[in-house]
Amino acid sequence: MADLLTAIGLIFVVEGLVYAAFPVGMKRMIVSILGMPASTLRAAGLISAMFGLAVVWLVRG
Repeated sequence: MADLLTAIGLIFVVEGLVYAAFPVGMKRMIVSILGMPASTLRAAGLISAMFGLAVVWLVRG
C-alpha cells in the first residue's frame, strides 16, 4: 500500500511541475486534446499504460 501511495504522490509531483513550468503550453495541449477523436486518445492511453507497465516490470523484476 505504501508503494501505491508513493506512486500516486509522484504522479501529482510530476504533473504539478509540468503545469508550473509550462502553463501556456499545457493550455494549448488541453485545447488540442479536446479536438482529438476518442479513438486517438484511447490508443495513446493504452500505449502509455503499456509503457508504464513495462517500466514497473523492469524495475521490479
